[in-house]
Amino acid sequence: MRLVLATSNPHKLEEIQHLLPPRYQLLSLSAINFTHDIEETETTFEGNALLKANTIWNYLQQHPNYAVDAVIADDSGLEVEALNGAPGVYSARYAGEPKNDAANNLKLLQALTNIHHREAQFRTVLAIVTSTQSNCVSGILKGSIAYQAVGKNGFGYDPLFIPQGYHVTFAQLTASEKNKCSHRALAVKSLLELLAHYTL
Repeated sequence: MRLVLATSNPHKLEEIQHLLPPRYQLLSLSAINFTHDIEETETTFEGNALLKANTIWNYLQQHPNYAVDAVIADDSGLEVEALNGAPGVYSARYAGEPKNDAANNLKLLQALTNIHHREAQFRTVLAIVTSTQSNCVSGILKGSIAYQAVGKNGFGYDPLFIPQGYHVTFAQLTASEKNKCSHRALAVKSLLELLAHYTL
């Protein structure tokens, strides 16, 4: 089954590809020669994921030579309790444009200065669009925010996020360790259950 992942983030592409069984071929946006930025104008993870998936599906209808079965799109973010759910859907651009992980992490640490209630959760929504239907699935992983960035692996807020049940950040875990528990892994598991019932 040929799927396109509607993201220009190579880390997300690699992470989701590792989570999919070999029978699923995951194509990047560059593989279908889609070079435009998709502006995320919705105010929910579901809205942004569907917006991206539908944009690419519509593009593929104009380029049928790619023979793609479905488009999936991910919208993920970090929701911090003490910040009323921020940065949320604005996680990637929390510190402004252009997107910068280090700047986002620094802004988050500054926002939590002198705050000891540091519970948070990572949330991923995956949208899937085919010729006959569209759906969303999600994955949520609870945890907390560290007092300083630690670790070199992963991306985004991984150096600050300590998953529930662990004493290290996501960035201190190997890719395989992260994939066993991550919010994205939980969302992909739900996606695979959904795909098992699809007739494409």
